[in-house]
Amino acid sequence: MKKSYLALFTLIAFMQASPVFSQKLHKLNFKTVEEMYDYFKYQPGKKIISGHRGTIENQMPENSIPAMEAVLKHTPAIFEVDPRLSKDGVPVMVHDATLDRTTTGKGKVADFTWKELQGLKLKDHQGNPTKYKINTLEEMIKWAKGKTILNLDKKDLPMEMTAEIIRKHNAYAWVWVTVHNVEQAKFYLDKNPKQYLSMHIKTEKDLEAFKASGLPYDRMIVYIGPEIKPSNQAMYNFFKEKGVLCMISTAPTYDKLPTVAERAEKYRAVFADGATVLESDLPIEVGNAIK
Repeated sequence: MKKSYLALFTLIAFMQASPVFSQKLHKLNFKTVEEMYDYFKYQPGKKIISGHRGTIENQMPENSIPAMEAVLKHTPAIFEVDPRLSKDGVPVMVHDATLDRTTTGKGKVADFTWKELQGLKLKDHQGNPTKYKINTLEEMIKWAKGKTILNLDKKDLPMEMTAEIIRKHNAYAWVWVTVHNVEQAKFYLDKNPKQYLSMHIKTEKDLEAFKASGLPYDRMIVYIGPEIKPSNQAMYNFFKEKGVLCMISTAPTYDKLPTVAERAEKYRAVFADGATVLESDLPIEVGNAIK
C-alpha cells in the first residue's frame, strides 16, 4: 500500500513539473516571412493585442520573458520590447537608461557589464523585487521563435547592430523593428527587404512623407497615436485600402483609468473606432475585454 501511495505521489509531482502538463501558450507560429505578412494584412473585424513591454500585470516584471509567457497563457499577443547596451556591448532588456525603476540595481545600464547585470533582480510595477533576472535580447529572440512577434523599439542600440542581430538569427518571420521616420525605414529595408516594420505615422505630414518615399505598404503596421480622435478616421480609411493594420497604444492613456470596467469599455471602443492592433501595459485585461 505504501508503495502504491509513493508511486501516486511521484506521478502527481511529475505531472505538475512536466512542461507537457503545464498551461499551454497561445502561440503565433509563422513558418515563413510571407505567412507572417499574410496574417498581418487588414481584414474587417481583426483584433490583435500587443503587450507593451510584455505586461505589468500579476506582479510580472516588464520587458521580460516571464511577463510575455504570462500573457500567452491567456491570449495570443505580440510584444513591443526595449533593448539597451551594457557597458561591454551586450544588448539587454531594460527599458530605461537607468536601472533604478525596474531592477534592484542603481545607476546607468551603460555603466555595468553583462556579468554585473546578471546579479540583479527585476522589480514588478510596484517596485517589489521578483525572482526574475534581466534577459538578453538574444535570449528573447530565441525564446520567441514559434511563439510570438517581438517588436524592437529604438533605444541606444545602433540600427546597424539591431539589423545584424536579426540577420544572425534569420528572425525576419518573428522580429520587427519600430521606426519613427522614413529614413529609419529605408535603412532596415536596404539591409533586408523582408524586414517587417512598426511604422510611426501620426500626422498628415508623416503620411505625406511616407507616400512620397516609395516604400512598400505590405510589410508594416502603422502606429497612429494613443487615443480615439476624429482625425484617426482618415488614417484608418487610407491604410485599410492598402491592407495595412493601424495600432493605437493605450499605455499612456486608457490604461490609466481607475477601474477594470472603465478600461475594458475603452479597449472595446478602440477596436470599434477602427484600430486593428491595440498596444497595452495590460494585455491580459484587453484579451478579457474583447472575448
